[in-house]
Amino acid sequence: MVARILVPFLTLGVCLLASPSSTFVEGCGAVSRFDKPVVNADQTVIILWDAATKTQHFIRKASFKSEADDFGFLVPSPTQPELEESGNEAFPHLEKMTAPARVLRPRMPGCSCAATMQAPPGDSRGLDVKVLEERLVAGFQAAVLEAKSADALAGWLKENGYAYSPEVKAWARPYVDAGWKFTALKIARKDQGLDKTRVTASALRISFKTEHPVFPYREPDYKGVNEKLEARQRLLRIYFLADARYDGTLTKDKKWSGRVVWAGKVSAADRKTLLKELKLPETTGPSTWWLTEFEDAWSYQGAPADVYFACSSNQRTVRRDPIEARATPVLPNDASVYALAAAMIVPPVWVRLRRRSRRTAKAM
Repeated sequence: MVARILVPFLTLGVCLLASPSSTFVEGCGAVSRFDKPVVNADQTVIILWDAATKTQHFIRKASFKSEADDFGFLVPSPTQPELEESGNEAFPHLEKMTAPARVLRPRMPGCSCAATMQAPPGDSRGLDVKVLEERLVAGFQAAVLEAKSADALAGWLKENGYAYSPEVKAWARPYVDAGWKFTALKIARKDQGLDKTRVTASALRISFKTEHPVFPYREPDYKGVNEKLEARQRLLRIYFLADARYDGTLTKDKKWSGRVVWAGKVSAADRKTLLKELKLPETTGPSTWWLTEFEDAWSYQGAPADVYFACSSNQRTVRRDPIEARATPVLPNDASVYALAAAMIVPPVWVRLRRRSRRTAKAM
């Protein structure tokens, strides 16, 4: 299944009206606007690409900025996705793999299993929206949708407790026209500590067929929303696992701002561990993996397209600059070493002190 956090699609923040406190104001026409908006915050994503079967597995670890008690989001995918719970352990494992090396200099001593749910689909009579699947997975209430028009999708969302806006409608139209599917996900806020606007989602794996691996980079154009939520900066990190090093492209005229910070082959042991952590069979993907890590200072300005990935002509490895650190000295445990040092240092010091004392006495 594909969600913005999943595979190659952008996650669309959509406010839920499930809570009585989540109200909305009618805008122009029959489309509602929400007064407690949601935008994507920092995101870390794992994309596992199997070129042989043209299958993309998308696992997202993400957070959102919102003042709403409950909210949901949409994830577009080129084909009908499969949704499964994925473990969180793969993220720290990859972070450790690509961490900068520590160069030590000597220093002298000084003084989150899925369950099927038969939830009744929303009444979409008269609307060209088909509910392909509904289930409860990884703490999300998920519905996979097929829409024949952006208007039909808007109607389904409003009938099923989602606030809808002209911005979301405009965002969805290119995907609807291309025949993509939509995964509608609802998530409830949990206690997130002092920052009451930040919400962290559980790791969810979305798998789907696609001709080219993709990350949904486009978002609704919520003018003024980012400023209201003080959402000025965010970091997008993508761990891209495939058979070789890959590059990401936006359009022919506009270069993607993501940069490669680490690239190299994955050991067989790490591959086996990562598949276990992602809850995938050992036969998933190519037999030999290459990891490309991208960092992107993701702008809140509207993007002209999604990010697609292709095998790079540059297959050189990339490593982060090493971090210099001074090694803590290791002192010997053998007392004889200290005795020998004392025997060598104490006598000369004693002689110098006695001579100084005699000179002082004569001067007096």
